[in-house]
Amino acid sequence: MTDVDEDAAAQGKRVGWVELYFDLVFVFAVGQVAHSIVADPHWARVAGALGLFATLWWTWIGFAVLYNRRGDGHRAADRLFVLAGTIPCAIAATQVHHVFEGHPAIFAGAMAGVRVVLAAAHRWPARPGLDQRRISTGYAASAVMFAVSAVLPSSWWLWAFALVQEAGFLLLGDRRRRRRGEPRERPTRETRLRDMLDRPRDPNLAVDSAHLAERFGLFMILLLGELVITVGTAALERPADDVAYWSATVGGLVLAGALWWMYFTSAAEISERMLGLSGGHPAVAYSLYAGGHLPPAFALLLMAAGVDLSLHESPPPAAGWLLTAGLAVYIAGTRVFAGAHARWYQRAARIASLVVTVNLAHLGRVLPAPAVVVVVAVWGVGMTAVSTVVRRRDIERLGDNPLAFLVRGRDAPGR
Repeated sequence: MTDVDEDAAAQGKRVGWVELYFDLVFVFAVGQVAHSIVADPHWARVAGALGLFATLWWTWIGFAVLYNRRGDGHRAADRLFVLAGTIPCAIAATQVHHVFEGHPAIFAGAMAGVRVVLAAAHRWPARPGLDQRRISTGYAASAVMFAVSAVLPSSWWLWAFALVQEAGFLLLGDRRRRRRGEPRERPTRETRLRDMLDRPRDPNLAVDSAHLAERFGLFMILLLGELVITVGTAALERPADDVAYWSATVGGLVLAGALWWMYFTSAAEISERMLGLSGGHPAVAYSLYAGGHLPPAFALLLMAAGVDLSLHESPPPAAGWLLTAGLAVYIAGTRVFAGAHARWYQRAARIASLVVTVNLAHLGRVLPAPAVVVVVAVWGVGMTAVSTVVRRRDIERLGDNPLAFLVRGRDAPGR
């Protein structure tokens, strides 16, 4: 093997062009979810949007894990399965607004079709040493559930059950099982972390950390792009370039830049290193990426909706709350203030910063909505600066021992 080949192997698999094409469909889909919040900015609509986003999110996760474990840019079958998945996903995207109108049948049918594609893709063509029949069977069961929900009224619980079981078989199937006769013990925090960070029992089920980190990073970029597009589109719809116009536009763009910095200079690097040090353990991939990235990804849509509403002629009170709640969820979800070996007062300061972030929405009682966007943007820049310092220290402490990095106090190894 040449030095170039060794460097490529060390860097891991790269994201394929067909995956980027597939992501374009999902950008359209999640954009429709954000627009649905703008159309009816109430918390009940936000809850429904979260359910729709989670359904789309786990669909996207299915293809991300598929290509991570099986994908090869030189195999036509891999590319064809991904391209086939874009068709029902695009149909589902066009049906998002119908779901909120009480007509989810076509959306549910499209989701069933996507899972038929995933079931087939995880099974065929067969890969030496890689048996994914359990995943294929699980997706087939999910397809049946979504298909049944298309003809049943009030069947959202079927969607929830399908997504929960997908989360279990896709990345959590490699967890250690208790042997027969083995005493049941309550595991300590250190034991749970050690089991998670051990190399997976089946190396064929390990995920490629470099590919997964790049995949999620590119998707977060696309979601940040949705925020930028929302700011620009809402600004163009204003009749005059007044102070409110410039305040919300510049504030929204500054906030988007701060969110980019917060993720890519703080959260992204440490997540990739943690997954790499675990040997690509599926449970770590679930914690950091599949499940861990869901809240901050949805938070970007909340902030996009908040900025959009702030640029309306008569912004509703929900504009500020969507903006500040979204920022708080983004900060908490990216774990940029997690801080290894944090003391009680540091954890208290972290909670207090989140409370202050949410309550910035009260400024809407004395300031116009565009001015609130500016204040939130300035606050976001400050939070970004603090998180950068915190996470730089965490990366230095991480070294090559993720267990010592995660465990604090009396549970820490060697204490």
